[in-house]
Amino acid sequence: MTLRLYDTATRSIRDFVPKTPGQVGIYLCGLTVQAGPHIGHLRSGVNYDVLRRWLLKSGYAVTFIRNITDIDDKVLQKALDAGQPFWSIAYANERVLSATYDKLGVLPPTYEPRATGHVPEMHSLIKLLIEAGHAYQATDGSGDVYFDVLSYPQYGALSGQKPDAMEPAADGPERAKRDPRDFALWKGTKPGEPAEANWPSPWGPGRPGWHIECSAMCWRYLGTEFDIHGGGLDLQFPHHENEIAQSKAAGHGFARFWVHHALLNLGGTKMAKSVGNVVSLETLEESGVRPVEVRYYLLAPHYRSVIDYSSESVAESTVAYRRLENFVTRAAELVGDGQPGELPAEFAEAMDDDLNTSRALAVVHETVREANAALAAGDKTTVGAALATVRAMLDVFGVDPLHPQWRSTDTGDLTRVVDSLVALALEQRAAARARKDWAAADAVRDQLNQAGIAVEDTPTGPRWTLEH
Repeated sequence: MTLRLYDTATRSIRDFVPKTPGQVGIYLCGLTVQAGPHIGHLRSGVNYDVLRRWLLKSGYAVTFIRNITDIDDKVLQKALDAGQPFWSIAYANERVLSATYDKLGVLPPTYEPRATGHVPEMHSLIKLLIEAGHAYQATDGSGDVYFDVLSYPQYGALSGQKPDAMEPAADGPERAKRDPRDFALWKGTKPGEPAEANWPSPWGPGRPGWHIECSAMCWRYLGTEFDIHGGGLDLQFPHHENEIAQSKAAGHGFARFWVHHALLNLGGTKMAKSVGNVVSLETLEESGVRPVEVRYYLLAPHYRSVIDYSSESVAESTVAYRRLENFVTRAAELVGDGQPGELPAEFAEAMDDDLNTSRALAVVHETVREANAALAAGDKTTVGAALATVRAMLDVFGVDPLHPQWRSTDTGDLTRVVDSLVALALEQRAAARARKDWAAADAVRDQLNQAGIAVEDTPTGPRWTLEH
């Protein structure tokens, strides 16, 4: 099978052929750690984790880079507001982010570079641009260095914008620029900024601009040309547009595919700290939603589809995952855990079709619907085969209920307690039915229903499922 990806740069679905056979290099723009993450941020981590897992499943070796932006206007402002060093703010939030990704089962990146650790590489790239006539130092004594947008004729191609229609880049005074749209590569030290937030440079003490950070880290870890650059659609302009311009102007081939995921909205607008409409993983956990269910919620829609957050949509997604979890758990009780098996052709075709997780999940649910009949009948052969298939598909998504991460949580002990209590109630119901006390039997069933437990009478005896 051949993976086809929608390439934002060409606005078309193209067959993915890696630069080096059998190896894939991916760079994902990570977060600016001025605060902890919300689930809009986490969609990025989960979506590209699924892409990475699918490439690994398809037989590729993957080098996956996800950076940390730990020096930025927002980080510095948070530090000034809190009266703390900027690196203290950044590191504390970086640890929260890492722990949150771990909770969601996101595989750790091959390397996770911090911007502050790569200032020499940024200096080298800026020097190349100045020598090539694509960048210049401001003449106002600020120490700023800017990229000359008009020197790069392809500027705007990624986002489909014309330079004449663009707003000025708001990262430096226009008086210091040759053109208002020129963007900062290096920012000279400004009054009022934290004393520790600057580095020596050929242009005077200062700090890097946002865009040069990612280009330098791409170069350091993936070379001058690599396979896939990912990020949210909100980064397409100006961040990714500027990355392309400065990297290609320096002579780098840079990213061969640009993959952007759609946003997660709340109340009709992008979930963002600046707007205040954010929901965190901790908030969802407090409401009873488990991390594995949050992961399922974030990966279920196609990555290029907008997610409109609501508590109702989270609840629906949670119920859908628990149906799959219930089958896997019941099937394992009947035939043992086994191992993930082969993937159905329909599932692989969906994943190869621009990572269509929505269509692939439809294959999972259809397989479970058919297998539930065999489970009710106690058909071990059919159930065993279905369990192996379902586990293989869920493993691609990182949500296999039998994976140690999802079994090792406290909810596993709680499940055993609930199992025992429900079994006791069902024994009481069975005793009532045996003595033909139908009212007592119905009362037990009604009480279980009120607790969110549905009871189904099958040829092999009653079975129960969680309805919510």
